[in-house]
Amino acid sequence: MGGGSVKDLQSKKELDELVSDGGAMVLHFWASWCQASKQMDQVFSQLSTDFPHAHFFRVEAEEQPEISEAHSISAVPYFVFFKGGKIIDTLEGANPSSLANKVAKLTGPVNSSDSAAPASLGMAAGATVLEAVKELAKENNSSKTDAQSSDIVDDTLKTRLQQLVQSHPVMLFMKGSPEQPKCGFSRKVVDVLKEEGVEFGTFDILSDNEVREGLKKFSNWPTFPQLFCKGELVGGCDIAIAMHESGELKEVFKDHGVLPPATDKGKVGAQNSSSSSSGEGGVSDSSGLSDSMKSRLQSLIKSSPVVLFMKGKPDEPKCGFSSKVVEVLRQENINFETFNILDDDEVRQGIKVYSNWSSFPQLYVAGELVGGSDIVIEMQKSGELKRLLTEKGIAKKETLEDRLKKLVSSSPTMLFMKGTPDAPRCGFSSKVVNALREEGVDFGSFDILIDEEVRQGLKTFSNWPTFPQLYHDGELIGGCDIVLELKNSGELKSTLSE
Repeated sequence: MGGGSVKDLQSKKELDELVSDGGAMVLHFWASWCQASKQMDQVFSQLSTDFPHAHFFRVEAEEQPEISEAHSISAVPYFVFFKGGKIIDTLEGANPSSLANKVAKLTGPVNSSDSAAPASLGMAAGATVLEAVKELAKENNSSKTDAQSSDIVDDTLKTRLQQLVQSHPVMLFMKGSPEQPKCGFSRKVVDVLKEEGVEFGTFDILSDNEVREGLKKFSNWPTFPQLFCKGELVGGCDIAIAMHESGELKEVFKDHGVLPPATDKGKVGAQNSSSSSSGEGGVSDSSGLSDSMKSRLQSLIKSSPVVLFMKGKPDEPKCGFSSKVVEVLRQENINFETFNILDDDEVRQGIKVYSNWSSFPQLYVAGELVGGSDIVIEMQKSGELKRLLTEKGIAKKETLEDRLKKLVSSSPTMLFMKGTPDAPRCGFSSKVVNALREEGVDFGSFDILIDEEVRQGLKTFSNWPTFPQLYHDGELIGGCDIVLELKNSGELKSTLSE
């Protein structure tokens, strides 16, 4: 049993054993430098008393990178809920009421009665929790901009961090120095880099707290060590070791030209060593890929005009190189599909052979390999990527602004309202509908309650924060008050017929 206390988790092995027991368990990923973490820890401790039938464990994200990386922790505070040996829920950020509700849901009703009511803070937690809620609410309301700015690295520090991560082709931010590492994880990555035979620069984050805290936000990675290649985050200790053991780290270094010439034989030699080539993506007849695997890879590559094989997903890239290519494609404003190679090792290994390209990400346009992150970035800078996309007829996706322009002009007089003209969902919308009908004005309408993207986008587009909004010939007339004023002064019909 949890016994009403929070324990510090010491290793991933310990976590795996606890998870395999199948009981209800909550992990709190925290950091000593984060004020919100400390406040949520008070809430967490109180909940461990209120819910003695669950296990409560604290994980210091920076000190336990193996556990943090296993759960893709990129921000603290962060909570993970387990039951029956599986993750059933997560919570990011300082939200005491959500935490209390999720814990209550995990363990069942607080008392023995079968109340189906959701746990409220009043019944799920004691005075400490309520005090923490008040404190957090006070801080959030009094200074939302401060809270937001704490997650942003200021320009001066950002410039310094960019210079640091790019100061060497391979750069390791670690605790201590290569000769005297101050933590086992840093020592392991130093050993990996030495085995790879690559030259690398280091920075001791223990010597500069500004860099230490700033880099966590800059790279969106809460632990150390952090390994960068050509200014892009590769990952932490676990990722570096896994990539080293699979041979992928050497491939990344090779593709980015950071290995000594003696060990970097390049792709051309590898391609020419094939006894014969099928001419498709560099596949040789002796590649060993089965026909079914080739067929599957071809199907994936041609599943969309633009396909990116990457680590992770567009909104959650698992490496800096993948993140950079996603950013480029979004800047080019085109539709693209992705395939997460971390989910399918067969595809991950097969496509390296198929494309004769040893690392990820890999970008394909119209079924042809373009290359990895370095090539894509270079092509974007030179304008060659835009020319290629135009040449292949890859249409730009419609932006929200394009869509809004079409919508406001879709009818000569257009009303953006809550609900429909026959069933308005607010009094202001109802008044405008009645005014237009009384004046005999034909109009189109759009229910902003069914499309949050349009609802939020239109506020910025029109620089008008409320609804309804009335447009004529694509131009904003105004909201409820203005429409009623125009009607009362007899100007509404003439304004809408100009």
